[in-house]
Amino acid sequence: MSPPANKGLAYTAPDGGWGWAVVFGAFISIGFSYAFPKAIAIFFKEIQDFFGTSYSEIAWVSSIMLATTYGGGPISSILVNRFGSRPVVIFGGLLCGIGMISAAFCTSILQLYICVGVISGFGLALNLQPSVIIIGKYFLKRRPIANGLAMAGSPVMLCTLAPLNQFLFDNFGWRGSFFILGAILLNCCVAGALFRPIGMAADPAQEQTIKQAEKTVKEQPNKSSVEMVHPKTVSLLSGTEEEEDKDCCEKFNKYLDFSLFKHRGFLIYLIGNVLMFLGFFAPIVFLAPYAKHLGIDEYSSAFLLSILAIVDMIARPTTGIIANSKWVRPKIQYFFSFSIAFNGACHLLCPLATGYTGLVIYAVFFGLAFGMVCAMLFETLMDLVGAARFTSAVGLVTIVECCTILLGPPIGGTLIDTFGDYKYMFIKCGAVMVLAGTFLFIMNYYNYRMLAKEEKERKAMEEAMKDNKHLRTETEDGNIWAKEKMQDGPEVEPLRDEKEGLKKEVNGKSEV
Repeated sequence: MSPPANKGLAYTAPDGGWGWAVVFGAFISIGFSYAFPKAIAIFFKEIQDFFGTSYSEIAWVSSIMLATTYGGGPISSILVNRFGSRPVVIFGGLLCGIGMISAAFCTSILQLYICVGVISGFGLALNLQPSVIIIGKYFLKRRPIANGLAMAGSPVMLCTLAPLNQFLFDNFGWRGSFFILGAILLNCCVAGALFRPIGMAADPAQEQTIKQAEKTVKEQPNKSSVEMVHPKTVSLLSGTEEEEDKDCCEKFNKYLDFSLFKHRGFLIYLIGNVLMFLGFFAPIVFLAPYAKHLGIDEYSSAFLLSILAIVDMIARPTTGIIANSKWVRPKIQYFFSFSIAFNGACHLLCPLATGYTGLVIYAVFFGLAFGMVCAMLFETLMDLVGAARFTSAVGLVTIVECCTILLGPPIGGTLIDTFGDYKYMFIKCGAVMVLAGTFLFIMNYYNYRMLAKEEKERKAMEEAMKDNKHLRTETEDGNIWAKEKMQDGPEVEPLRDEKEGLKKEVNGKSEV
């Protein structure tokens, strides 16, 4: 584990250095968080046969896992603000391992919901949020590239886990596979060890100074604090006392900034994403079962996820580089809207693929669109709210999004059970995502127009304030000059009288 950074120094984003090690840790952590709920879909048909459940019932396993991962966002954000990213990710890795190992001994579908969905899902939540947050602390100028590289962990993990899960199932069954996957998830603890804290709280020497100051004040109550304590220590001490005086509500609002619900750009992003997630994950969950339904063998069905993941792996960093360019970054919200609509168009065309070749083409375009959306998912949010409020924004977004994430795959499973065909599920997902992309494009256009108008009004107000200040200064100068003139008047007259008197006196003597 790397040593902690010197947190007493002024904090600036290094945009490199140890930040690339942090990106690697986030690559692993984010990869498991996003890929694992999709990769376990390989086991669904066999688990469905084992427990005798329907498509919608088995879909709840991934759905609960994804919903818990997103729904645990506020708790994860609070824990990160309180303890830092490193311990939170390590604890999350332990929960993931415990949940999957426990799932190997489940005897009912309800127990799978609890072990895989809730316990492992919450562990993934403690991996996802800190990984996204700490990248924003280490990077500023290169942040889109860093986010794109870290987000590439999801397709890499999916590409690896999809064939691995099929191999594990053929050799160990689904119970043995869950046991081994639980051990693999413990690698999240190693990833968390790379998240060295950067620039936040006071260092131990500063805390010791505060304690000594408190002791000095208690021992010598009659002396002034200025005589006893250094001014810097006095400010630290007063800051500590003020912090202790805050009530619970203020501290909670410090961790989660609810004023974001008054932020226009944040609300547009939130509504669009809530709508998008109704159709975002269901196509991946049902892609391999759909291929098996068409009569394609197990390994070829699993390989479709690998194809999707390989394209996704290339698309994410490429999208990060494009998004960081001077042409795209100022209007990155439009690029994000297009990516969502493009994703939906792929799903609408999927029912046309009735053979393996068509599904491969669909997987390629789906991987490209999916990678574009995921690479900009958090970058666009940070672009709207700023780095200072990003931690709270992530927590609030994920807790709201978890509702539609929870309902998306089960609704798709219900459509499959009702009509006995997968095409209605893909059409539903595509229509929802096209609608979400169109909504975001229109509302972001409105938001950009309003921001430009507000900026113009702000500049006009600043100019007016400068003019008023200039006029006020001229008026004040005139008043000062008039006042000085009035003050000089009485003093000039006696001098004039004295001069005239002296002149008369001199003239008198000369006359004599």
